[in-house]
Amino acid sequence: MNSSAFISCDESVIRGAHDGATPCAERSRPWVLAATIVGSSMAFIDTSVVNVALPAIQADLATPVREAQWVVNAYMLMLGALLLVGGAAGDRFGRRRMFVIGTVVFAVASVACAWAPDASALIAARAIQGVGGALLVPGSLAIISATFPENERGRAIGTWAGSSALTTALGPVVGGWLVDTWSWRIIFLINVPIAAVAVLIALWHVPESRVESRDVAVDWAGGALAVVGLGTLAYGLTLASESGWSGASVLGSLAIAVVALGLFVWRETRARVPMMPLELFRSRNFSGANTITLLLYFALGGAMFFIPFNLIRIQGYSAAAAGAAFLPFSLIMGVLSRWSGGLIEKYGARTLLTIGPAVVAAGFVLLAMPGMGGSYWTTFFPPMAVIGFGMALSVAPLTTSVMRAVDDRHAGVASGINNATARVAGMLAVAVLGMVAVASFGNALDERLETMSLSNETRELVRAEVPKLAEAAAPPSGDDAQRMALQRAFKESFVHSFRVVSLVAAALAFASAVCGWLTIESNRRLPAG
Repeated sequence: MNSSAFISCDESVIRGAHDGATPCAERSRPWVLAATIVGSSMAFIDTSVVNVALPAIQADLATPVREAQWVVNAYMLMLGALLLVGGAAGDRFGRRRMFVIGTVVFAVASVACAWAPDASALIAARAIQGVGGALLVPGSLAIISATFPENERGRAIGTWAGSSALTTALGPVVGGWLVDTWSWRIIFLINVPIAAVAVLIALWHVPESRVESRDVAVDWAGGALAVVGLGTLAYGLTLASESGWSGASVLGSLAIAVVALGLFVWRETRARVPMMPLELFRSRNFSGANTITLLLYFALGGAMFFIPFNLIRIQGYSAAAAGAAFLPFSLIMGVLSRWSGGLIEKYGARTLLTIGPAVVAAGFVLLAMPGMGGSYWTTFFPPMAVIGFGMALSVAPLTTSVMRAVDDRHAGVASGINNATARVAGMLAVAVLGMVAVASFGNALDERLETMSLSNETRELVRAEVPKLAEAAAPPSGDDAQRMALQRAFKESFVHSFRVVSLVAAALAFASAVCGWLTIESNRRLPAG
């Protein structure tokens, strides 16, 4: 998923992390901003760049789509499940310390990703990257709050957000160029010098800060239960696309997920300082905003996972061109999000959280229309622009609704919950919509095979390619005409599955619009008199 969608959500974490502040010397503040921008941008860029590189990774490692999904999901799982733990660890043990540790872990894991001999090793390294990101991202945000005085904090937030949005928008283009020019492995190795710069600046110029209070604790048990519960849930859903719902591994994974998530809820009701205070969900606005986040980012994350496969393997784009295809989404969202924030007082959050997701739903409908071929400007540009505009209308009021739903002392954790919800939604979307894509791809392929004269052996070989989706290839047996016909059948079947995924995403985005209308208070400031 393109991570610029998370940046506005992350800004509110800064506003909620004022305890233990130690404003630094004025000459050091630009360095503090530089360290946090470089560090957090590395984590943001990695998500979107890996999506663009996935077709090359899948082809090079000869993996089914299930393993390609976990290249994304392993990172998103650890980042989403441990984000709140990482923020609490920074408050407890030192924000600079956790930022540096997270950056080093991220860099070491990046090297492991670059040298991964197979998909399993890559997935394991991506999970470790996620742990580093869970320490790095909240640490970078809290450092800004702790080191800038209140009268300068707003400008610092704006600089951080704008710089992060710009680097995140350009990341897929540069990453795609690196994939085309060298290899997908280079996109991980470039994290090493970036991390080194962030760590050196942090050690030389960023003051340490922490919260000196007994009320600050790290909910390690809650984090572990969240990882196990969400991980086994995503694994079971992913595995079901290949082995069906009756398989022992699928049922066992889902059973473990139910138990672990149940224990997580039980733990959060009894922990002295829980990572996710459940009483916050008593607020209708807070629950509604997080439900909107779950539905909207589920739709966005699932669709964005499959777009590079369509562009690169079906439409014939280079990886760099596929990365550039995301620019309308990133730039429109980045430029207009602050403008939409100014509309909240005039029109109210409920209106914007109804219109914005509805516009996103319309964009996903447009995304379902292109077939094979055609100009980018008439096929994929319109939906990317519309989705970006809809997200721009949605993100600021969504963050505002979360922050207004809780008191100031819960601002940081409330924003963290919303941020984690967005990331977990993207992870689950890749698992669930991957299952939908494989099923619809297989059904569409079966229809096309019925019209072709193939031997039983060839049919079995062709059916075995279904889990690869866009990477499916015709068996070497048979003449050139048959192979060409099969390859076209694979491509047409993928286009069909992509349309199904896009329409499911549209339905989910529309459901989030309905949720916005039903659950969010208007919060509109009426004119005087």
